[in-house]
Amino acid sequence: MHSVRILFCLVFFAPGVAFGQHSLDSLMIRLDAAIENHLVYTSQKEERIQAFKEKLKTVERNSIEEYKINAELYNEYRPYICDSAIYYKNRNIEIAKLLKNTELQYESELQLADLMASTGMYLEAVDLIISINREKVPEHLLEEYYNTYKHVYSELAFYTQDKAGAEKYWKISSKYADSLNLELTPADKLYYTVEEDNLRNSGKLEESLKVNDTILAKYSLGTREFAITAYTRSLTYRKLKDVDNEKYYLALSALSDILSATKDHASLWMLAEILYKENDMERAYNYIRFSWSETVFYNARLRSLQSAGILSLIDLTYQATIEKKNKQLKNYLFLTSTLGILLAIALFFIYAQMRRLSETRKYLQEANTSLKKLNTELQQVNQQLQVVNRDLSESDHIKEVYVGHFIKLCSTYIDKMDGFRRMVNKKLTTGHISELVTITRSQEMMEAEFEELYRNFDKAFLRIFPHFVEKVNELLADDEKMELKEDELLNVELRILALIRLGISNSSQIAEFLRYSVNTIYNYRAKIKSRAVSRDEFEDLLIQIR
Repeated sequence: MHSVRILFCLVFFAPGVAFGQHSLDSLMIRLDAAIENHLVYTSQKEERIQAFKEKLKTVERNSIEEYKINAELYNEYRPYICDSAIYYKNRNIEIAKLLKNTELQYESELQLADLMASTGMYLEAVDLIISINREKVPEHLLEEYYNTYKHVYSELAFYTQDKAGAEKYWKISSKYADSLNLELTPADKLYYTVEEDNLRNSGKLEESLKVNDTILAKYSLGTREFAITAYTRSLTYRKLKDVDNEKYYLALSALSDILSATKDHASLWMLAEILYKENDMERAYNYIRFSWSETVFYNARLRSLQSAGILSLIDLTYQATIEKKNKQLKNYLFLTSTLGILLAIALFFIYAQMRRLSETRKYLQEANTSLKKLNTELQQVNQQLQVVNRDLSESDHIKEVYVGHFIKLCSTYIDKMDGFRRMVNKKLTTGHISELVTITRSQEMMEAEFEELYRNFDKAFLRIFPHFVEKVNELLADDEKMELKEDELLNVELRILALIRLGISNSSQIAEFLRYSVNTIYNYRAKIKSRAVSRDEFEDLLIQIR
């Protein structure tokens, strides 16, 4: 049945399907199905990437052929995994320098600077773009040169906290925007995109929509270009305060992103914010949760910072969900109380009948049997309520511990970010740019932060389940017990089991948190099961650990 549903989605979401014929409701249903089957599209993306990598093995290193394949890999990774896209673009810069091909070098450097600006690597983007000699830029790269300058400085202006600096950056961006406008003709790919933005920014919204029609007609659903064009159209509808059309094109953009396995997107969480305001809690929560997992997968610093505000929305949605469940529980308790009253009334009549019909033992025995049956049902209901109360209590405890640790971590990271800001400011002020570049390129700080994150996770988990390690060892064979090193709270295997105990059983989510591949997590889980006393029941018994 599941394979049939996936096949249906592959057909239904084919790029050739006309989008205008669908209402907003049907489009949202299509989006829900695409999210459910997103791994299908991710798998297709991985197959394309692997095909290019296999082809890469057949060409000579540092050749023009390797440059072309790397360019294809960059295009695949650009909206998929930020780090990999940067790697292949840097590799092409190296090849271009070895080949002494300035044109290819500038082409790759401009693309890399644009990507860095999009992902928050502003210093690197500025250093790279100012190293390009304007006089040596080929004519056909001038549009990209001006557009990259415009993009880099507009990003700097938008995200800087310094008002004076922002004005300076906007002026630089506007200067290159003017140069770009002079360079563009209707035959250029960027012409209509720039024209649409200019019309929207100047308040000519209806004209902006007409230009967008021209652009949208060039692309098919399921491509990144289509997603971007639909997204810019939603911005125009936002200015027109047309919420229905804004939601429609955000949904269409998000759908196209998912079909193309694009992880670097904003449409879905913007749509979730609107749905949250409209009190569509379930969809808002599902969209935000999925969007956050995609952002983590893309692995860009700026995207994580931009999505930080979403966390509060997740919490609000979660609280609303809990409140809804609590309301249901109250309804169940009310129903139980009503049944109890009815039972009391029934007992009263039974007692009256027993007094009246005391002469017949048969009726008394039947009434007694009914009473025992009702009592058994009450005990079962009571046991179920005890299980529910226990689970709610445990859930509240887990939430309390992790919220406390989360708040503490946030405070700690804010202090660290402030210290890092002061250090960066000091280096910039004293002119130690090279030292600053060396520091920001180092992975040591990131690795240390992940170690601290895992240690905080271990502490929080063991606070909730202090005997977890002993309980796990009880499930393992005598010669397969886990032993921790002197300074370890949990090792990798125990962290995987801890996440499963917390209800995170999906290997992909575990892999994202622990920074391993999905295959590695599968191997760990299989290896641990093989050491268990009861392999088939191991994870079920693990969930029952208190």
